[in-house]
Amino acid sequence: MINVSFPDGAIRQYENGSSAMDIAKSISEGLARKVLAAKVDGQVWDLSRPIMSDVSLQLLTWNEIEGKSTFWHSSAHLMAEALENVYPGVKLGIGPAIEKGFYYDIDLGDRQITEDDLRKLEVKMVELAKTNSVYQRKEVSKDDAVKYFTDKGDEYKLELIEGLNDGEITFYSQGNFTDLCRGPHIPNTGFIKAIKLTNIAGAYWRGDEKRKMLTRIYGVTFPNQKELDEYVTLLEEAKKRDHRKLGKELELFTFSERVGLGLPLWLPKGAMLRERLQQFLQKAQIETGYLPVITPHIGHKNLYVTSGHYEKYGKDSFQPIGTPQEGEEFFLKPMNCPHHCEIYKAVPRSYKDLPLRLAEFGTVYRYEQHGELHGLTRVRGFTQDDAHLFCKPDQVNDEFKKVIDLVLYVFKSLSFTDYTAQISLRDKEDRSKYIGTDENWEIAEKAIIEASAEKGLSTVIEYGEAAFYGPKLDFMVKDAIGRKWQLGTIQVDYNLPERFDLTYIGEDNAKHRPVMIHRAPFGSMERFIAVLIEHCAGKFPLWLAPTQAVVLPISDKFSEYAEEVRMQLKRADIRVEVDERNEKIGRKIREAEMNKIPYMLVVGEKEVAEGKVSLRKQAKGDLGTKLVSETIDFLKEEIDSKRAFE
Repeated sequence: MINVSFPDGAIRQYENGSSAMDIAKSISEGLARKVLAAKVDGQVWDLSRPIMSDVSLQLLTWNEIEGKSTFWHSSAHLMAEALENVYPGVKLGIGPAIEKGFYYDIDLGDRQITEDDLRKLEVKMVELAKTNSVYQRKEVSKDDAVKYFTDKGDEYKLELIEGLNDGEITFYSQGNFTDLCRGPHIPNTGFIKAIKLTNIAGAYWRGDEKRKMLTRIYGVTFPNQKELDEYVTLLEEAKKRDHRKLGKELELFTFSERVGLGLPLWLPKGAMLRERLQQFLQKAQIETGYLPVITPHIGHKNLYVTSGHYEKYGKDSFQPIGTPQEGEEFFLKPMNCPHHCEIYKAVPRSYKDLPLRLAEFGTVYRYEQHGELHGLTRVRGFTQDDAHLFCKPDQVNDEFKKVIDLVLYVFKSLSFTDYTAQISLRDKEDRSKYIGTDENWEIAEKAIIEASAEKGLSTVIEYGEAAFYGPKLDFMVKDAIGRKWQLGTIQVDYNLPERFDLTYIGEDNAKHRPVMIHRAPFGSMERFIAVLIEHCAGKFPLWLAPTQAVVLPISDKFSEYAEEVRMQLKRADIRVEVDERNEKIGRKIREAEMNKIPYMLVVGEKEVAEGKVSLRKQAKGDLGTKLVSETIDFLKEEIDSKRAFE
């Protein structure tokens, strides 16, 4: 017999060799019909795989993230089977589950695939799903795996096999389809009831732009049609909110191939929006004891060798900048933290100086692959709302909690109310990705876990997601239409102070090592603004809107009065424009609505005579006639309240 521990703390005995499906059936037939996979001692397994020792077990359904991921991975295999049916001879790359659905990278040779072809593939997938084909796992020797894919003529699978050893290769089969895969999978294709192939893109094989460009097909599946219909509605709403579309319509930012891919250009209205956000955070930082610093856009290679960034990211960064001095190399700044370490080190520090909080809106540069660039969310040059706190070990907990408070203040002010804090720790097995001693890592991880618990945050732990120099607390935020984004991060770092030999003189008159806290409530200005645009569909709160009000004269006769109104609002620090075009007032109002300007001030003969304006609110309509002074007071009250989105 084996002992099986369940998430609720219960321990039950089962026969050695029982599968997770056997255990699910012993609990209830209803559960057995819903369960998709099992988490055995923290690893996701097929339900049919025999359990041969005492374990902890969680049965995974559609309600769990790992259940959905397994469902979508199996759906990728179903799509690959459909592709082989529709396009004989197609070669397959990789087909993982992603956050919402799955994709498969394929090589169709000289053939092209269109949006219309996706509908044909969907029909074939539905047909194959109805066969209820079982996903079967089989361990295969390396020689047999090589022979199988050599006979099939699939060089992509053969390349993947090269990096594997005997004893770690498995095939999965369903119906007439077999793939190289470590699994796991759902029990059979019949669970897949609703299918939508969403789009086609290009992707370099293994992310290397020097390799062949493959076709990437994205899709999503659900266990019922209702959830798919809801998802399609969400996709349509997301298209309306796409920050690239709204950024162009609202004249916030643009890109130029002549300037360079992934390097955004901020237009006047976008620059005003960005400056308002920056001023908002700077004010909060000053009130909580941060000191502003400024660092250059480049740094000597030795700086990043010392920090470890060169070793970890050097090959993927922009190439070094040579100088007339032989052997001298600089890099575009990939991170602000090494520069801040040097600022700390510029003068002797005492325990009385700590905590020292250095803040900078610092622009950094990272070379992203062409195919991975996406609007403002994935760029090559971006500005971080960066700060580094240098403190004594006994100050870490308090400082970390203060940073959490600052992050939550930012979220509340911008109406991000649905979030989870992800505690990102080291990989349990592979420690090669990280620098520093196990002792320092354990102290840092404990600090984050304790501070998060004391603040009462809703947290999840993710192993393998830490930065190379320390664990993180990442804030995963849901936007207005339910999509999840990673915004804001806090990191505890015992390693960079050691690498830069940072010290302070303690009360005992001896040298001690400070602890470093990295934090960025926005993350990056570019990504945060992209998410913000989509969250509010471009309808910014009044305090943040690039143009807060527009004066609309009914005809040219009232242009002089309109200008007087504009000047009064401008003197009150309200960002205001006048629409002086010779257009009908109805068109002016419609265009102001389309431009998402929060307030419209209509002026005509009656308003001029009474010294008033007719006030309208975007998407809400007429608010009545008010004196200009009353209008200014009304707008100032809303601006000063920092009221979020309605």
